[in-house]
Amino acid sequence: MVREEVNIHEAYVQITTRYKRDIPALFKYNAFCVISDGANTRAGSLFATYEFYYTWRRTELGEETVDVDGINSLYTMVRGMLHKDRLRDVVRNFIFLPDTSKRDEKIVCRYPQYYAARALFANILKQRRPIGKGKGGTYFGATGCGKSYTMLFLTRLLMKSVRLASPTIVLITDRTDLDDQLSRQFTNAKGYIGDNLVKTVTSRSDLRKQLSGRPSGGVFLTTIHKFNEDTEVLSQRTNVIVISDEAHRSQTNLDQKITVTDEGVKKTYGFAKHLHDSLPNATYVGFTGTPVDATLDVFGEVVDSYTMTESVRDEITVRIVREGRAAKVALKNSELERIEAYYTEAAEAGASDYAVEESKKTTSKMTSILGNPERLAALAEDFVAHYENRVSEGATIAGKAMFVCSDRAVAYAFYQQVVKLRPQWLEELGADAGAEEGLKAGSEDADLPALPRIMMVMTRNKDDDKALYNLLGTKEHRKKLDRQFKQERSNFKIAIVVDMWLTGFDVPFLDTLYIDKPIQRHNLIQTISRVNRKFAGKNKGLIVDYIGIKKQMNLALAMYSASDGQNMEEIEQSVVIVRDHLDLLRKVFHGFDNSKFFDGAPLEQLDVLNRASEFVQTTQQMETRFMGLVKRLKAAYDICAGGDRLTEKERDLVHFYLAVRSIVFKLTKGDAPDTAQMNAKVRQMIQDALASEGVEELFTIDGTDGQQDIFSDDYLEKLKKIKLPNTRLKMLQ
Repeated sequence: MVREEVNIHEAYVQITTRYKRDIPALFKYNAFCVISDGANTRAGSLFATYEFYYTWRRTELGEETVDVDGINSLYTMVRGMLHKDRLRDVVRNFIFLPDTSKRDEKIVCRYPQYYAARALFANILKQRRPIGKGKGGTYFGATGCGKSYTMLFLTRLLMKSVRLASPTIVLITDRTDLDDQLSRQFTNAKGYIGDNLVKTVTSRSDLRKQLSGRPSGGVFLTTIHKFNEDTEVLSQRTNVIVISDEAHRSQTNLDQKITVTDEGVKKTYGFAKHLHDSLPNATYVGFTGTPVDATLDVFGEVVDSYTMTESVRDEITVRIVREGRAAKVALKNSELERIEAYYTEAAEAGASDYAVEESKKTTSKMTSILGNPERLAALAEDFVAHYENRVSEGATIAGKAMFVCSDRAVAYAFYQQVVKLRPQWLEELGADAGAEEGLKAGSEDADLPALPRIMMVMTRNKDDDKALYNLLGTKEHRKKLDRQFKQERSNFKIAIVVDMWLTGFDVPFLDTLYIDKPIQRHNLIQTISRVNRKFAGKNKGLIVDYIGIKKQMNLALAMYSASDGQNMEEIEQSVVIVRDHLDLLRKVFHGFDNSKFFDGAPLEQLDVLNRASEFVQTTQQMETRFMGLVKRLKAAYDICAGGDRLTEKERDLVHFYLAVRSIVFKLTKGDAPDTAQMNAKVRQMIQDALASEGVEELFTIDGTDGQQDIFSDDYLEKLKKIKLPNTRLKMLQ
């Protein structure tokens, strides 16, 4: 009998309070709990809070996730999680008990973690060398959905595999803070993983010592930067598994880079190339929330995915709401004419057409406008009012906010405008004013270090002026800010950032993000996900948009809401385009001897490049044709550079043509200004031409308010109708 007055939360209380209190022996061997009110069904750990009990929405590996709520959720729970084979698997491999913990803690897998780990494990066995190509697959998981636990579950499966015979597992991140997060989790899971050797590698020599000649076993956590030119072959074994976190960044850079100086030509490679050379027979697996072409080319196709939309629907992350507030500026037409006249003078003085065009492209970017002092003053005034209004109304959990600026100079100028309006925010306090009452001596809050309410978070630059240099502080200072921003009661509430903390930085009670920076596609998804973590009392994350990211956000959401998340066909087509353009360029250079570029000394290589640049400038028609062909060649090459479809000879030819184009591009005559000089001059002219028009709140069509829930059913329907822009391949045609 289904009683109308009884809900699923009462089932949670019944098990975790009454049964736990009155029948403790019942839970001595308990693996997990299932709660249901007849219409809704969820599962979770005995120690988990109610918010961390979840529906099981998939019944078989490889099946689409089904949108099941109500009584159907009982069906998918029984056919999915409670299927006899899967139930044994979950109990055996997918319940994590930390080695040590200050609280009762047991982590039970959620359905996306289970199916992702199983899919990756099966693909690794299929793709491991020498049978396969060593591409274990890509997991596309929404930011905030618990990918680190999926890695942990996968690591146990690998370690327990008879076929892999005690593999060695290397977990790679591209930032020290991400390495620290994984390290804390994995080094406290030795019993669960089944190997006592789980450690963070601290240096290149330590890396060599740990991996060289190791016969089996071991889990090593390190950053991609440990792999560079002096890292020799560390292991030829085929049962080495490399798991890469944030696999859309530096871990896909397999390509060479050519640097031309007066001393000759120098060839260098990305960290990922040295990693693959050090472990040539390993199998590589990529985890990412935003897969790009290079990710798929290096790690293989997406074997499983879990999108942001699914994560919000499953209540694993909270919904994100965008509020539009445009900080507008106007550009005087008379000044635009002066800028164009300056470019004409520069060209007549001998600046190359390419340098002029590049300068126009650079100075027309938003960053030249965003730093206008009048605009920043209006922006600071609106931000302070908006932030204080949210705090006073209790609309924010802990008063934590991040403000994203376009560059360092703009960030510093904005910071100065804000503290000019609110100098009291510079007062250093140990805890925020609302937390000071009732603090007990010796409590965690009572020991919080004294900090201002607002701080800039970025690395120092050797050219920073003294005030900024001192404000930004040392690496240890930034670590302190990292720790304190993650303390709910810390007085440090507002972080002004440019690039730092936009990826891999988790603060569950952060609920407000102000954006005044042009951000696109996968970077935008990573950025807005900073406010999507669950926390008690938090039902949404707010994005305050000062620059107009709506179009880019819609495109990004449409792209990364697709369940397949991949386009291997585009990579294949790019290889064809590269080869076609290499053939066309070979005809352009008919009769030219470039052999010394490939096998000569650095100075001989430089001589070849100089002669080649002269060769393509024989006629204006030849120069124009060459520059256009190489531009399209590079666009196609960027798509497929991370894979193994091109031969080394083809890669070398690509870099030869790119180097020649670079020289032709930079050529100036006489005292003509170069690109950097033109940029500096025009930026100043733009500042003189700008006039701020203040901040305008943007309203929705119905005129109610400027907030839009980007994961509501209506909004998602609109996203489905968005026609994604032409692929880069179509742009080449």
